[in-house]
Amino acid sequence: MATRSRDDRRNVAIVAHVDHGKTTLVDALLWQSGAFRVNQEVAERVLDSSDLEREKGITILAKNTAVRWGEVTINIIDTPGHADFGGEVERGLSMVDGVVLLVDASEGPLPQTRFVLRKALAARLPIVLVVNKTDRAEARIAEVVDETYELFLDLLDDTDAASADVLDFPIVYACARDGKASLERPDDGTAPRGDDLEPFVETLLKTIPPPTYTEGAPLQAHVTNLDASPFLGRLALCRVRQGQISKGAQLAWCRKDGSVESVKITDLLVTDALERVSTDTAGPGDIIAVAGIPDITIGETLADPDDPQPLPVITVDEPALSMTIGANTSPLVGRYGGTKVTSRLVRERLEAELIGNVSLRVLPTERPDAWEVQGRGELALAVLVETMRREGYELTVGKPEVVRKEIDGAVHEPVERLTVDCPEEYVGTVTQLLGVRKGRMEQMANHGSGWVRMEFLIPARGLIGFRTDFLTETRGTGIAHHVFHGYEPWFGDLRMRPSGSLVADRAGVATTYAMFNLQERGTLFVDPGTEVYEGMIVGENSRPDDLDVNITKEKKLTNIRSSTAEELERLIPPRRLSLEQALEFCRDDECVEVTPHAVRMRKVVLGAAERAKAARRRQG
Repeated sequence: MATRSRDDRRNVAIVAHVDHGKTTLVDALLWQSGAFRVNQEVAERVLDSSDLEREKGITILAKNTAVRWGEVTINIIDTPGHADFGGEVERGLSMVDGVVLLVDASEGPLPQTRFVLRKALAARLPIVLVVNKTDRAEARIAEVVDETYELFLDLLDDTDAASADVLDFPIVYACARDGKASLERPDDGTAPRGDDLEPFVETLLKTIPPPTYTEGAPLQAHVTNLDASPFLGRLALCRVRQGQISKGAQLAWCRKDGSVESVKITDLLVTDALERVSTDTAGPGDIIAVAGIPDITIGETLADPDDPQPLPVITVDEPALSMTIGANTSPLVGRYGGTKVTSRLVRERLEAELIGNVSLRVLPTERPDAWEVQGRGELALAVLVETMRREGYELTVGKPEVVRKEIDGAVHEPVERLTVDCPEEYVGTVTQLLGVRKGRMEQMANHGSGWVRMEFLIPARGLIGFRTDFLTETRGTGIAHHVFHGYEPWFGDLRMRPSGSLVADRAGVATTYAMFNLQERGTLFVDPGTEVYEGMIVGENSRPDDLDVNITKEKKLTNIRSSTAEELERLIPPRRLSLEQALEFCRDDECVEVTPHAVRMRKVVLGAAERAKAARRRQG
């Protein structure tokens, strides 16, 4: 059977580090291809559709759009730029025939750039390099191109993509915000000379090969993602590898467990710009959505019923961090907006998350109302908890911990590659901060701009709580990014948080009088009038030990007055912790209570007497 290609199709993934301009580039492509009317109101970063993505300014879920450019349909997968959502990147790469690698003209390649590039090289995908934001005042275009070549050379040794032919990639210079691109290198700090993105698209069409297929081969469509429609139910997003698929057809569903089931397709959809439209047939290279199979999951195959040939199941890197998630067990459960508070509802929601999130694992624990959830990183797990909180769930979330492995009889732990950019005056401070956390410096570069870039290898648990300390020590000026590097032998004990907690010793309402007397002990986390309970963490102690405090104490009133008796009590504003900061703050014997309207920290064992007994047992 002859091999043919579909020259009217291109499937490409846009990959880059966080905030290097992927989603902005897709916006510009959609506008210039005529996907929107001139007077149509369209939000910026149109593919970042969820509230969390817009708030955090990052892409969390891989999404696809289709751009018509002349006679060619370009299917574009916009992938996340954060390492914690690497499972989405790996799925996106399994759908495409080439990659657009986007690099900031000032920041250059960063850890996530390394991660996605390694995956693209291992899959032997052709690459187009786009140097974006050339108009930034601090742009250093030539140096960034050289750094990218160095990264390619470095990764050639790590992957099975053997040859140095991959170094022969085309380079496009762009300002995605203005919708301009050029093949000529502009001066630093200036926009490309082009008027539109035509040079970029022409380069993409020449470099990325069209989908190929074997003429007459039986149908094979790989499920790479899931979605849902209020009218059609679960949608399986597939890349058609071979053959034809038709609406209403009877197909073979090749499941993960090896069984094959006969199913009927109720609807078949393809992407046109941002909309899914119904179609009668689709062929090799098409990215489609299939309705009618309510239990289908990622990695399975839709095949010819007369000759079912399943494709390999999609695999992703192992999780590196875990946390315990369970039903809320605090005395205030159900009193602050939560509508889903039972362990059954929490378990069902976690099981539902597994259907569309291939990089997540849910394991049972000793407690029937709590589960160990494993994921790529702290942000990925925090996003899951935040999503559940907004859906009305009340949860108890434990401190993040690393997933250990036993290799050759020795305990190993995950190690991250950390890249830090900071002003020169903070180099010593940052080095000391990471030295305590067992980080070792691999590389250091000073570009002469007053900023220094340092690369460290550091155990993943050393990064828990690092970001808050890092931003404090660099006065908010430092930038840090990290990506999973591998496993190394256990680094030993780390001295993480040097401070203890201020713990409420009784239930009640926090008073201004009590807080005024307590603020010299440390930093408070609650406002006057906040309802507290025994075992709730109300502040950070300035000393290493925990301190049980009465934050509900009221001022005794008398009928004797003096000029100083009614002196105004001045309170320092409390430090309000976000969900991510609260998770970072936790120690082993602490957890976070998450409700739709509040995030509180508490001791795992609430009673002071029980905590003292447990401490004596540990020491004895």
